[in-house]
Amino acid sequence: MTSLNQAMIFAAGLGTRLKPYTDQKPKALIEIDGVPMLERIILKMKSIGIQHIVINLHHFPEQIVSFLKSKNFFDLQILFSYETESLLETGGGLKKAAPLFNHSEPVLVHNVDVLSTLDFSKMLDYHLKNKALATLFVQKRKSTRYFLFDKEFHLSGWKNTITGEEIKTANAPESIEALSFCGIHILNPAIFNLITEAGKFSVVPLYLRLASKYPVFGYRDDNVSYLDIGKPESLEKAGKYFPAL
Repeated sequence: MTSLNQAMIFAAGLGTRLKPYTDQKPKALIEIDGVPMLERIILKMKSIGIQHIVINLHHFPEQIVSFLKSKNFFDLQILFSYETESLLETGGGLKKAAPLFNHSEPVLVHNVDVLSTLDFSKMLDYHLKNKALATLFVQKRKSTRYFLFDKEFHLSGWKNTITGEEIKTANAPESIEALSFCGIHILNPAIFNLITEAGKFSVVPLYLRLASKYPVFGYRDDNVSYLDIGKPESLEKAGKYFPAL
């Protein structure tokens, strides 16, 4: 049975929502009950058997490298994808990191500033059962941006409720449901050879383009506890609801 052995953590962001905390350190090292965000994510990944982790870096990269060295890299193989000149966003960051993965196994992708009780193994089972190119963890919760799915949870579009912008895939049905993306996805490594976008770009247009031809699914579980810890008001709450491993 296939298991998750490799992952990517998006940790390159400037953490502007967490200012002034991020004026002197990267958001990945902001602590919750004394434990940095990055450490929490790595330990959860390690607990399910992940051995190989790629982390993209831009804002105070030397601090992250130094921290991981002090922890002996948690006895894992941790590689870095440096976005030195400029941030590449999620899609560009994923493309740049592609050579650092084993292209025969699924890849778990996780934002450094989200916490959840999501069972990665159950999500992987769903991903493999559907023979998906990409599987996105989603929930029914209030947001300003949503992915749109048909009744079988095929990705069918995206919308921004503030700007009114809405994009639908070529095969989108009339009946679709809006769900919030939670910053966690599982990828079939075949996706790397399908990325034609260049430079700085988000995974959103990438997934929408591919969803017209390939199986891109939403994995919905509203019972999972989830918290975006990329904003100051969430930090105190995070320690209460997500005790460190």
